[in-house]
Amino acid sequence: MYDLLVVGSGPAGATTARIASERGLRVLLIDKRQELGAPIQCSGAVSGHALEEVGLSPEGEFVQEAIYGFSIYNQEGQKTTIDYRQLKPDEYGTGEGKKPLGYVVDRRRFDRYLMTLAERAGAEVWLKTEGPGLSTLPDGSCRVLLRRFNKELEVQARVLVGADGLQSQVGKWAGMRTHIKLRELASCLQFVVDGVETDGLLEIVTGHRWAPGGYAWVFPKGHGYAEIGLGVTRTMTRQNAQAHLEQFLKESFFKDRFKGLRILEIQGGGVPLAAPLRTQYADNLILVGDAARHVNPITGGGIHTALSGGKIAAHFLSELLAKGKKPSRQNLKGYQDRWLEERGNFIWKLYGEKSKIFKNKDISSRDEQLYQIMSGYFSPHSEYKKI
Repeated sequence: MYDLLVVGSGPAGATTARIASERGLRVLLIDKRQELGAPIQCSGAVSGHALEEVGLSPEGEFVQEAIYGFSIYNQEGQKTTIDYRQLKPDEYGTGEGKKPLGYVVDRRRFDRYLMTLAERAGAEVWLKTEGPGLSTLPDGSCRVLLRRFNKELEVQARVLVGADGLQSQVGKWAGMRTHIKLRELASCLQFVVDGVETDGLLEIVTGHRWAPGGYAWVFPKGHGYAEIGLGVTRTMTRQNAQAHLEQFLKESFFKDRFKGLRILEIQGGGVPLAAPLRTQYADNLILVGDAARHVNPITGGGIHTALSGGKIAAHFLSELLAKGKKPSRQNLKGYQDRWLEERGNFIWKLYGEKSKIFKNKDISSRDEQLYQIMSGYFSPHSEYKKI
């Protein structure tokens, strides 16, 4: 019998599996995919702090480009630049003893690296494995029916950890409402391009004209490449993300900068801008990462929150099981309480800020509010630096 069966080997699931294994639990980590990190649905930006707090170092295996700060623009091109090479030149930069603020990572390599660390820590890893069903047993554990390489088998575990993304199948097994409303889902599209210069900053462009209900971005990709993309809320526009991105490339204040670009890759998907699930636990089961909506509702960023949520889950579960306590719904509530204290209350506050902005029917006023909150969010004095 396993202590934990972790479903989903993204940043949340792999981190839960690694840290739980390091703390002495017997862990099985499964994923339905045969290639981790695919399809790519995000820009791959993560802070150095996010890596450090879960015991990761920025390895060349997955780092594509170092990041030193942000430039946040309104739709007319007015900008606020927060460059830590200037704000804290003794700490951030490229010289000896200095470091980047964060990194753009290759999601395929990053997810594979995290899974490898989990496996080396002692977790058993099965790819191309799905779980069609769950049942509880009299001894307080659970039985999960799996399908691996088209063969069905049963696995017994004390706790099932759902890290299987949006509309989590694991959550549905427990009767949780994992459906996400269309107005809280950003439709995202980005191009990986050549021929667009960058300078170590994440550039974010706000404004309804370019990205209704979201924002556009230009991120360094490494090796002279860049990521240019945007996310839109489909209930706030009649056009799809592709139409908005093409308009941004041709008509925005960056149009001259974009003239010579060459598109090398196209990536896209849905990103939640929703509130966390109000209940993230059941008998023998908890949810982490996107499955629990551990996503920043302002930026859509999910790597940092997935890593930290995985760490919180692993520590809580290892402590609970070490005390001999049953993984009942009542006892697993402590996981969500701990997550709320360490991360979730900040996310709920951000969700309130976001909701207040997008309830404003005056577009120009809303644009100004979004520009201000994004500029303040990335400030070195922001209360939200943890997420």
